[in-house]
Amino acid sequence: MQYLIHLAILFAIYGILGISLNLVVGYTGLLSVTHAAFYGIGAYATAILLTSFGVNFFISVIVALIISAVIAILIGLILSKFDDDYYALASFGFNIIIFSVFLNWQELTRGPLGIPGIGKPSFGISNFQFLISNNLEFLILALVFLALIYFISRFIVNSSFGRILKAIREDEKAIQIFGYNTLYYKLAIFVISAVMASVAGSLFASYITFIDPSSFWLMESIFILAIVILGGLSNLKGSLLGALFLILLPEALRFVGMPNDIAAQMRQVIYGVILILLMLYRPQGLAGEYKL
Repeated sequence: MQYLIHLAILFAIYGILGISLNLVVGYTGLLSVTHAAFYGIGAYATAILLTSFGVNFFISVIVALIISAVIAILIGLILSKFDDDYYALASFGFNIIIFSVFLNWQELTRGPLGIPGIGKPSFGISNFQFLISNNLEFLILALVFLALIYFISRFIVNSSFGRILKAIREDEKAIQIFGYNTLYYKLAIFVISAVMASVAGSLFASYITFIDPSSFWLMESIFILAIVILGGLSNLKGSLLGALFLILLPEALRFVGMPNDIAAQMRQVIYGVILILLMLYRPQGLAGEYKL
């Protein structure tokens, strides 16, 4: 049972990451590979505030949101000057920069040693404090955050703001003719997406109770992008489906009978082949409404 709860918590965390990135990639058509950076900013902000300052988890989430928003504005202003492949390359570079900060600013992040002993969430007033002490309670919290972000995202994409994002994706120059400042819309959705990713980072840090830079390397951004593309671009439910698929698939392959000396390598090969076949024969993803 604990194993299933663990998988469900990971699904909730990666569901948040998939939904938030889909707002940028699927609905706006901007190929960003810097999402793990904001995921990491949320995780490190929460880890540092909980371990060094004894701040309440929910306050640390708010602080992480603010930090992520500020950094996203600075990065987004630069990224908004690029288009298409150059946007992806620039976002790639920013992910490396943020990772390097995590790795080398040892006075703050402890570098490759990581930050252990991160506390669990608690809430209440005065002497009545409720501590989330087991995985089932943490799962409920993670699902609440997932539901909140899902409904906020659905509100965004169904609003006039969301319709403009889709217009930018289809033909940015055409929407500019009608007087829309596309720079503002691209920056706004990039910041919103980054803030949502930081929430997933805060949850991850508190759940695992230990973080280090390796969790937020470029490959993590690619994995999150794979969730979006596999589940379906421009479809929020597709992001949840992609997260579920990519969380469960490696676990399912553990139960396939293979020789112990090659089991790990063969699982990775099968995992890769399935993804390639899906991209060849279903490029818009499992539930997608748009393809890159």
